[in-house]
Amino acid sequence: MDEKPFNLFEMAQKQFDHCADLLELDYPIREFLRIPMREVQFSLPVRLDSGETRILRGFHVQFNDSRGPTKGGIRFHPLETLDTIRALGMWMTWKCAIVNLPLGGSSSGVACDPHSLSSPEMERICRGFVRRIAHQSGPDWDVLGPDIMTGPQHMLWMLDEYETIIGRKSPGFVTGKPVHHAGSQGRKEAPGYGVMITVREALKDLNMPVEKTSASFQGFGLVGMHAAQLYHQMGGTIKCVACWNQSDCTTYAFRDVKGIDFDRLVSITDRFGEIDKNKAPEMGLEVLPGDAWIEQDVDILVPAALENQIRPDNISRIHPKVRILAEAANGPTNPDVDAELIKRGILIIPDILANAGGVICSYFEQVQSNMNYYWSRDEVLSKLDSLMTSAYMDVSGFARKNSLSPRDSVYMLAVDRVARSCQDRGLI
Repeated sequence: MDEKPFNLFEMAQKQFDHCADLLELDYPIREFLRIPMREVQFSLPVRLDSGETRILRGFHVQFNDSRGPTKGGIRFHPLETLDTIRALGMWMTWKCAIVNLPLGGSSSGVACDPHSLSSPEMERICRGFVRRIAHQSGPDWDVLGPDIMTGPQHMLWMLDEYETIIGRKSPGFVTGKPVHHAGSQGRKEAPGYGVMITVREALKDLNMPVEKTSASFQGFGLVGMHAAQLYHQMGGTIKCVACWNQSDCTTYAFRDVKGIDFDRLVSITDRFGEIDKNKAPEMGLEVLPGDAWIEQDVDILVPAALENQIRPDNISRIHPKVRILAEAANGPTNPDVDAELIKRGILIIPDILANAGGVICSYFEQVQSNMNYYWSRDEVLSKLDSLMTSAYMDVSGFARKNSLSPRDSVYMLAVDRVARSCQDRGLI
C-alpha cells in the first residue's frame, strides 16, 4: 500500500492539538482555531510570451485576524497547495502572537515555477493575483509580503496594481518592497538575523561561547544566507551548507571541516541561493549529497529550506555533538521526532519563534509606510534584536518555570494569546 502523502496542514494541526490539550481549551475555541477564518482558491489565467495562455492555481488564506490585520507571505512554487498555505497561515498567526505583534496570520501562493518564467510573465502573474484578492486585502486589513521565490520586484508590481485598482497611494499594502520604493532598511537581513539572535540567547542558556561552536545549514537563500552571515560575524564556524541546484534538480552539501569562508561562498552563489558546485572545489569545499548536512559533527543545526526535513527515518543520523536545532524554515521537524530530540538533550528553537524576524521587520515596514517616515538600518535591526530577545526570554522563562520543552512553551504562550483575543472580542 502506498504511503499517504505528507500534508503540512495536518502537521500544523497536530502541533496545535497537542497545545490545545495542554491548555485544556474548550471544544468551541479549539475547533475555531483549527481552521482558517477565510480562504479562497482561484484560477489565474496568465498570457505567456509565446502567446499561449496558461491557467495557474492561486490561494489566499486569512487564518485569524483577532489580534489585528492579517500578515503573511506569498510564495510562488510549482508544488503549491491549499493545505500548505493553510499551514503557513496558521503558523503565522502563532508567530505574530509569540513576538507580541498586533497582527493576525495569513498566507498566499501561486502554483508556478519562476525558474521557467520570464520577467514579463512574472509581472503578469503578480498583477493577476492582486486583481483576485484586492477587495479582501489592504494595509488595515490584510498585508502581503514576500516568501519563497518572491522578492522586492514582485512586491512592487503587486503594490502598483493595487494602487491602480483603489485609485490612491497605499504603500502599506505590501512589505518587502525595494528600499527606494517605501521599503525598509534591514528587511533583507531580518529573517536570518532573527534566527541567530535566538541562537545567541540559547547559547547563553547553555553556557556555550559562540566562538567555540560550529554549525551546519540546510538552505542558502535569504534566510539561510543571512543567518550564516550573522553567525560568522559572531565568531562561529560554518562547517557545512546544503542547497538546491536547479541545473540538475539535485541538492548538494558543501563542507569544510576547518570552516567555510563565508564571503567566498557568497561569491559563487546565485540570486536563488544556489551554490556553484563546479566552483566549490576550487575553494577547498567537499561536494557531498544534499542530505549530508544533517550528519555533520557540529553544535548547531539550522534547517532553513523546506518542511519535514528531520523525520523518524533520518533522526538517527544527527551527530551526538549537536546541542541546538534552530528551525529557520517553516515546519522542518516532524512532530513525531520531538520527544527523541529532547531525550538526546537537543534544545529546539521552534520555527514560529526562530524565524519570526521576517514578520517583525515586515511589521516595521508596514508601520513606516503608513506613517511615511523611515528608520535607519541600525534602528531597524536594534528594534528587531530587542523584540526577538524579549520573545526568547519569555519562552525560556516559561519553559523553566513549568518544566516544559521550548516548543510546548512557544505554542502555549502564542495560542493562549490568540484564544484570549478571540474570546475578548466575542468571536467564540
